[in-house]
Amino acid sequence: MSIVVVATLTPKPDEVDAVREALLAAVPKVHAEPGCERYALHEADGVFVFVERWESAEAMKVHGTAEPLATLGAALAGKLAAAPDIRRLTPLPAGDADKGAV
Repeated sequence: MSIVVVATLTPKPDEVDAVREALLAAVPKVHAEPGCERYALHEADGVFVFVERWESAEAMKVHGTAEPLATLGAALAGKLAAAPDIRRLTPLPAGDADKGAV
């Protein structure tokens, strides 16, 4: 069963551009990780949100220690206003099967 994660990162006000640059650089590397089904970056009012889907809990666990995330962590050091808010979600599919789940 796929694992869905939503991760929200809030940069310090003067670090929004630097954080955006670091996140955009990391996305293609994460896309290449085994088990990555979706790793989509969104932005609203200087806050960044990833919607992720991993093929398994094991793939998500490996992602947590993989090089792209380690490199990203180093690039974001001191640039975030708070620790990332990472939430693992339980799908509740409803309605159209193609539209009711990520």
